[in-house]
Amino acid sequence: MKSKKTESSTSWLYSPSPESTAHISLRESYDLYINGKWEKPISGKYFDSINPANEKHLAKIAHADQADIDKAVKAARKAYDTAWSKLSGSERAKYIYRIARIMQERARELAVIESLDGGKPIRESRDIDIPLACNHFFYYAGWADKLEYAFPTRKVEALGVAGQIIPWNFPLLMAAWKIAPALATGNTVVLKPAETTSLTALKLAEIIHDAGLPPGVVNIVTGFGDTGAAIVNHPDINKIAFTGSTNVGKIIQKAIAGTSKKATLELGGKSANIIFDDAPIDQAVEGIVNGIFFNQGHVCCAGSRLYVQESVAEKVIQKLKDRIQTLYVGDPLDKNTDIGAINSKEQLQTIDKYIKIGIKEGAEIYQPACNLPKKGFYCPPTLFTNVAQSNLIVQEEIFGPVLTVQTFRTVDEVIQKANNTPFGLAAGVWTDKGSRIFNLTTKLRAGVVWANTYNKFDPSSPFGGYKESGFGREGGVHGLSAYVKLS
Repeated sequence: MKSKKTESSTSWLYSPSPESTAHISLRESYDLYINGKWEKPISGKYFDSINPANEKHLAKIAHADQADIDKAVKAARKAYDTAWSKLSGSERAKYIYRIARIMQERARELAVIESLDGGKPIRESRDIDIPLACNHFFYYAGWADKLEYAFPTRKVEALGVAGQIIPWNFPLLMAAWKIAPALATGNTVVLKPAETTSLTALKLAEIIHDAGLPPGVVNIVTGFGDTGAAIVNHPDINKIAFTGSTNVGKIIQKAIAGTSKKATLELGGKSANIIFDDAPIDQAVEGIVNGIFFNQGHVCCAGSRLYVQESVAEKVIQKLKDRIQTLYVGDPLDKNTDIGAINSKEQLQTIDKYIKIGIKEGAEIYQPACNLPKKGFYCPPTLFTNVAQSNLIVQEEIFGPVLTVQTFRTVDEVIQKANNTPFGLAAGVWTDKGSRIFNLTTKLRAGVVWANTYNKFDPSSPFGGYKESGFGREGGVHGLSAYVKLS
């Protein structure tokens, strides 16, 4: 691979290194996966799935309506009553383990489809999303026959039928987060992926079919908000698991109020990343870039608010600008790409709106000079300095590669600033002092606090938030409790 450095920029120009798409298989159109079969939507409606990197058509996706959801829930209920709840934990584990193994075998195909459909760089899909999704199925396969150890001295029963709705930022990983613990605890599932990123969930349906699960144990239905609403409001759903925006989460809470449905909601975030003056600066800068830019900011726990201790602020900001200049924005399938495409035209418009708001509010903007592709939805990495705590770009979730920077002097000051948000999903602390880390973990109102790293996930670690970031936990033993009745 040849590369050269220009005189006017610190960026390197790399020869393209595209990942091949020759090995993937996509149908022209996808129906609904209900009761172990591919079913055409009753309404006959389909919608387009497009590649956000070049706006090209990928496939037609079925749009499920209320009648389709009723069919899927009835299939899930029948499978629960007659098959899945009758199996021992060890038998359920075999199926879940088999899903994980087939996913591993098809990992390269899944990674490419994830990047085609969602716009994220192939490095992230290949090295993070798909391996983590496989690991969640492996992890919960291990728990399926050990529930009495997860909940000692308690009688453990499955809830029944789980309705699950997932977002577009981690399509296959979010499906694994939700399906794996539900199956391990003996529940059956009706899952709806996001309308803009349905393809890997539909490929997962193929894998589940190949794994030989009894018909109706997992049903995957596609569509828009009305499809999700039909799942939430169906009277025979026992549990709702939702990951998405805070506004939709509030609607779901109101919809299920007064019913016996259990719920876990993993909602929005505006997470703080805090750098103290004794932090390993270069490591921290790389962690900041990883926490907000490598994923296009398409992470609910993205470290979109940076707080830097005043004495090192100038140094950190300059290093950040230098590092951002080297980031490569472009084709998600190019293995050189650091920042891929924004998921949809609508999301790009939202990001652009907030960037204009930031400029209007008087913040100082920095964007590196970079040539964005002419087709597709792209946004350069954006840094805002001289911002106030009250600025909208500090308070509201943008869900894009936009970072705000503020300074602080004391520990108490940064705790107050970090907590001054309606959200409470995640935070990061960068310091050389272990005592300072443990102090902040008790003071920061965030579900996850990373120390000298960011965006590190493991199937055995619970994830979830406080306040308007939702309630309940996914992952780890905590992720099992959301799918069981204990007595």
